Amino acid sequence: MRPVVAVMPLVDDERESLWMLPGYMNALREAGAVPFMPALTTDRQEIGQIFGMCDGLVMTGGHDVNPACYGESDRYGNLHCCDARDEMELALLERAVASDKPVLGICRGLQIMNIFCGGTLYQDLPSEHPSDVDHHQHPPYGRPAHHVHILSRTPLREDLHDTDLAVNSRHHQAICKLGEGLDPMAISEDGLVEAIYRPRSAFYRAVQWHPEHLYKVDEPNRCIFRSFVNACTLRD
Repeated sequence: MRPVVAVMPLVDDERESLWMLPGYMNALREAGAVPFMPALTTDRQEIGQIFGMCDGLVMTGGHDVNPACYGESDRYGNLHCCDARDEMELALLERAVASDKPVLGICRGLQIMNIFCGGTLYQDLPSEHPSDVDHHQHPPYGRPAHHVHILSRTPLREDLHDTDLAVNSRHHQAICKLGEGLDPMAISEDGLVEAIYRPRSAFYRAVQWHPEHLYKVDEPNRCIFRSFVNACTLRD
């Protein structure tokens, strides 16, 4: 049986709709999973049912996480948040960590996984961490924008067998304080944490870049999805 993976919904505020980038679904399917996108909900019973239906969770990109989730207010007035999504994902992460169910985070996913563990974010990189590194590239996104250094003795180094990776980049926030129990796996050229993992978990890993755009042309990013799906399979 292929493992079933819940892929967090993307939210379009203007159209009042939920949607999904096919790259998430296709990359997971090619890696051997059966992905599905659940409805956006804050109902704890529904969240529990969604959690019980899947073997793993993918925390996708999208809205900024409300800084209230890490004890701060909006300092720059440029955040686009979805409180329902924050609530749903934090509730799912609580269940995933408690039961050691695999979680893969991408972009916003890395950020909320860090916040769940007590970490904080740079609310706006141009304001709080100015740099010449391009963290908010223009499309197309299936091409690299900068490089990251993959740290030794981390799962990402073990999977990719390399110290350097060219990545795409589309974010204006990033990890400021690393959450409790998390370790970095990759660092950008300007010192930002670009990948994390939780050593105490079987698979609690996240990257700041977008492998859902790169997997078609890049074996290391295909490997990120394969490692996650393999962890989900091992739970069967």
